[in-house]
Amino acid sequence: MADNKIKKVVLAYSGGLDTSIIIPWLKEHYDNCEVIAVAADVGQGKELSGLEEKAIKTGASKLYIEDLKDEFVNEYIFPTMQAGAVYEGKYLLGTSFARPIIGKRLVEIAKAEGADAIAHGCTGKGNDQVRFELAIKAYAPEMKIIAPWRTWELKSRDEEIDYAEAHNIPLQITRETNYSKDKNLWHLSHEGLDLEDPANEPMYDKILEMGVSPEKAPDEPTYVTLSFEKGIPVALNGKKMNGVALIEELNKVGGANGIGIADLVENRLVGMKSRGVYETPGGAILYHAHDVLETICLDKETQHYKQQIALKFADIVYNGQWYTPLREALTAFVDSTQQTVTGEVKLKLYKGNIINAGVTSPYTLYSEEVATFGEDEVYDQMDSQGFINLFGLPIKVKAMLDAKRENK
Repeated sequence: MADNKIKKVVLAYSGGLDTSIIIPWLKEHYDNCEVIAVAADVGQGKELSGLEEKAIKTGASKLYIEDLKDEFVNEYIFPTMQAGAVYEGKYLLGTSFARPIIGKRLVEIAKAEGADAIAHGCTGKGNDQVRFELAIKAYAPEMKIIAPWRTWELKSRDEEIDYAEAHNIPLQITRETNYSKDKNLWHLSHEGLDLEDPANEPMYDKILEMGVSPEKAPDEPTYVTLSFEKGIPVALNGKKMNGVALIEELNKVGGANGIGIADLVENRLVGMKSRGVYETPGGAILYHAHDVLETICLDKETQHYKQQIALKFADIVYNGQWYTPLREALTAFVDSTQQTVTGEVKLKLYKGNIINAGVTSPYTLYSEEVATFGEDEVYDQMDSQGFINLFGLPIKVKAMLDAKRENK
């Protein structure tokens, strides 16, 4: 397996089970090559603490910790939210849109370091291998990619733990808590163990980290008011915030009220179904608020067409196709629809529910004068008769001709 031409490898490093054992594995199988670990800070918080010491102890020559939070929020999260992209009705794409930005940074560091290859710890069964590698191909099409899960002798996470123990690699998990997780500013995902059987109810009290289950949420509701400018959230409860701070605060408020917990069986890109539990408290609130604001700011045809676009946009993001002409074109369309999506949305959070509590916009298309059930002077109800006659003409003509044919 050894490739003597590979002297230096840049590794996408999280410090979790997979990437912790990949460092010594790479050195064993690629003639003691230099391994440069890269950890992307996309908001995973305390998971980054102690990473440098761990990476060096397990054989890395150095560790980059790259703060990508602002770029992650402004260039990936918010455009996806503005598009209204949700995968299969529930998944708010937390892992999906984090991989392209990490992949791009891996390439930048690999080029700066003169690396011969980029390695990742994604399994051959998952979506992330595709997402990482498409990003790498977009920015370094000739770069060699090493994916140990496709070739090594380890066939399960239990065997990975055995390898770690044999090589004295410290782990933060045990065999009993060996869920496969991915955390960033936007969400936390849980897969594996008892969750692999869809018949099992998730043990929420055991696995939730960003909040509580709806049953454990307060008995009193919490109100929040979000302000948007051109589809971008800019303030919470009247306080201006940057995107990172706003999401962090919404995560706290949403998590405390049991918001944003999704249990779903999804269709992976590689062909199989997979079951996971996702925590996205702040994201769920933002998506809901943005959708509410669009109901009064977008005309019917734009709103309905944009909903169709959202399905395709979600597939593109899920499939790792961020750096493609189609994604860029769809984003340009979405941007044009957001020019009037400005206003305030008030929501009530209560035991896992997000309840509308008011919406206003200087660009509203809602006219109380036109919509009222009371007396008005702007709408002639007799106009509806001619409209229905024309709108229903194809139905009427078909029915008349069908009857004529039947009577022959």
